[in-house]
Amino acid sequence: MRTIRGGASPVMIGRESELRRLARLASAHEPAVALIAGEPGIGKTRLVHELLAGVPAETVVLVGQAEPGSLSRPYEVLLDAIDGHPDIDEEQLATLADPRRSPVERLHIGLAILADLIGDSPAVLVFEDLHWADSESAALFERIADQRGPRLLIGTYRPDEVTRRQPVAGLLARTERRHAVTHVRLDRLTPAQTAAMLAAATGSPAPLRAATALHHRTGGNPFFLEELLRALPGYDVEALVEQPLPWSLADVLRRQVDDLDPLSHRIVEAATVLGHRISFDLLADVTGTGEDELIAALRDLVTSGVLVESGEDEFAFRHALVREAIADQMLGRQRRRLHEAALDVLLRKGDAGLIANDGGADPAMVAHHARGAGRYDDMIAAARRGAALYLSIGSAYQALQLAEMGLDEVPDDTELLAAAARAAWLAGLLDDALRYGRRWRDLAGTSTDRAESLYLLVRIAWESRATDEMRTLTQDIETLIAQLPPGADQARAMTAIAQSAYLRDDADAALHWSDSALALADEFDLPAVRLAALLEKGSTLTERPQTAAEGREILSGLVDEAEKAGEWVLAARALNNLVHGEPPTSPAEHAETLERMRVDAERAGFESLAVATYFQGRARLAIRAGDLGAAIAALESGREQDRGYRRRGRWADYHGVFLAGLYLEAGELDRVEQLITDLAALTDNPPTTIPGLAFNVACRRADLPRAEAALDELITALADENWRSGEQAHDLISAALEIGLPPHQLDRMAAALLDEDVWDAYRTLVDAQLAEARGRHAEALTGYLSITEAHILGPANRGTVRVGAARCLLAEDRREEATAQAEAAASLLAGWRGWRVDQLARVRARLGMAPVDAPPAVTGPAALTPREREVAVLISDGLTNPELARRLYISPKTAAVHVSNILRKLGVSSRTEVGDLVGRH
Repeated sequence: MRTIRGGASPVMIGRESELRRLARLASAHEPAVALIAGEPGIGKTRLVHELLAGVPAETVVLVGQAEPGSLSRPYEVLLDAIDGHPDIDEEQLATLADPRRSPVERLHIGLAILADLIGDSPAVLVFEDLHWADSESAALFERIADQRGPRLLIGTYRPDEVTRRQPVAGLLARTERRHAVTHVRLDRLTPAQTAAMLAAATGSPAPLRAATALHHRTGGNPFFLEELLRALPGYDVEALVEQPLPWSLADVLRRQVDDLDPLSHRIVEAATVLGHRISFDLLADVTGTGEDELIAALRDLVTSGVLVESGEDEFAFRHALVREAIADQMLGRQRRRLHEAALDVLLRKGDAGLIANDGGADPAMVAHHARGAGRYDDMIAAARRGAALYLSIGSAYQALQLAEMGLDEVPDDTELLAAAARAAWLAGLLDDALRYGRRWRDLAGTSTDRAESLYLLVRIAWESRATDEMRTLTQDIETLIAQLPPGADQARAMTAIAQSAYLRDDADAALHWSDSALALADEFDLPAVRLAALLEKGSTLTERPQTAAEGREILSGLVDEAEKAGEWVLAARALNNLVHGEPPTSPAEHAETLERMRVDAERAGFESLAVATYFQGRARLAIRAGDLGAAIAALESGREQDRGYRRRGRWADYHGVFLAGLYLEAGELDRVEQLITDLAALTDNPPTTIPGLAFNVACRRADLPRAEAALDELITALADENWRSGEQAHDLISAALEIGLPPHQLDRMAAALLDEDVWDAYRTLVDAQLAEARGRHAEALTGYLSITEAHILGPANRGTVRVGAARCLLAEDRREEATAQAEAAASLLAGWRGWRVDQLARVRARLGMAPVDAPPAVTGPAALTPREREVAVLISDGLTNPELARRLYISPKTAAVHVSNILRKLGVSSRTEVGDLVGRH
């Protein structure tokens, strides 16, 4: 366990209830997450110190602190926590620090290191100062929170220093939504608590007047008060009040170091410039101090409470405010000289402990010290090198910060503008990405730069829903293509226009330009262009039913090539299109594709695919499993966890429309109305979004005037949309049938909603619904029966097909066949609810069948459905609910429902009895 900062008071004051809450979590031996928030100096670290002092000896304690005031290094907090620990596997540590390994692999290594250290023991893990944490440390915190075991995970942070562009911002929101987080907000001390703290520090009660005066002057900040007492030792409280007291913390801290000898003073000033973690060797080189002298000076600084020994040959300030305040008192020339000395040392010796791909110094540190030294050429060079390095390892935030550091000095540098645009786009900061991308394009001095900038800008404009800009960009690309000779730049420009056409749903143009780019790629041997063109071609082909198989084959083939070439963005986009297109027949294959997409997106630092789109993929997996509850839960979780929530463009409430559709399925109409309100407040919604949802809700609420008004608006909006969805057509026609719209309105809807590119199964389903509505039951039955096994429809839609077939069979008095269809529908809709299940219930009632949720007429194994018999066999093999869920590709909730039904039908109360009964039969 690393050294923890203490305080002047021998006991902690005013935090008893907070300490009890944390102690209960630590002693519960259950997974728990606590977030401690408060301003600088409020006592977050002291509270943690008091907690750790009281945990049992067998508890594993690990404390790591984020690096303030710099770009940091990946996994800074973990490295800080395990520094000097004797049980660390050196090979694992080397892998964690190896920039050639993927972020996902390094994350798993970090988790493995923690697992090895903790084992099955109770543990308290502390991430201090999360507001400074690097994105990798934030991701590690999140993954630890997801794990089981007797461990308490604590994070401390300063709320006022959390901004949208810091990794902690998304971390806090996601952790809050996924876990029962214990929030501990530390406020300033009251006058009574100030008096108690003074009494504890001096050993005698504090006079009211003195306590009130000191509370006023310190603002109730415990650290301010501690520093005041530390700076003026030997005075009783009343005498302290009468002294010409320092009026600010900076004065207190200046007095604390004023009495240091010249050598110690020089060392502590150097330490303020070198950063939070101060290496003995670097400090010696920068100050030119001999080893014995430096050891003596550091010992005095530790004894006086200015520094603490934070690790082997490593030191840190006792509190970040100490460093900040001392730095503020230094002359600018002093800081520049120290920065220059540190820079020379780094450039000369390198910094082997940080991420450098060539054995040199970490470019972030080099850039920081070069800027402080006023050596802007070195700073700009480090910023360029570092931005490229961080982009290559998927650290988009760090890349953006370095690029912006360089752009502060050379705002027209196209290399830095390109890095900033790419990094901001990958991080989901679309406004910044557009700004940097436009400037990159405008300043492009080569056709290569112009083609690359236009390619990126098309994507950013689409994600921002800047449709006018997309059109303008496309015209610019066409002009550029006409000006360029055949070759790499022209081919790249062709992929840009192919991407634009694909994103604008202009399939013919997308195929034309991607084929043109592929021809040039083959002629001039351009492997990167070839992959980009194949991505656009394959993605376009998957949008059309008649070419979907060819498109999937292209995308599947290019993924391996893209991964081998390190083109993680292309690979992730291809996998994303595979996930969201026609699903594979194997749920396991679907799940593997989704996870592979997430891994590649994380390696690219592609925030939207790694987070937002991943949750949509999980929802689609649940839908394919027929589990509506799990699908809704995935989208609700994604809606809250997505770092792009409340952003503009495509990522503004990215999950809202999909979630509204699932709420409609479930009959949760009030929630749909709220989502419509939320979506209507956004700009640039697709034209059919609001009227489509409004029409559906109006039909489900039997509000005919509102439905008719919304339908007119929807039909008008469809004219501006050049794509059609068979699933949307089925949903809207089903709603229209529910409210009883007349035939001519149904025909009007079908004509507007269906085109030649809609999947045949959906067209057949809609045609069958309309035929049934007109009383043409034989025709409708033929249609329904032809698509009962159509894979593209999914379990819920196939359940509705079976219900429709049962109604048509009933109309022809073929009750036995209708009963069979109703039974098949019940199996398909077992994990569903809402209007589809209501339709099934009405058919079962007409057939005289018991409700789906009614107690079965028989008990014993014969009463089990085929699916329940499958589950019962697995139960007899000893599988738990989570294991059942994984084996059958269902949610744990659905597994639990199956188990409950089996126990009820068999008339037993334990899983062991299920095994006995299944074994006998």
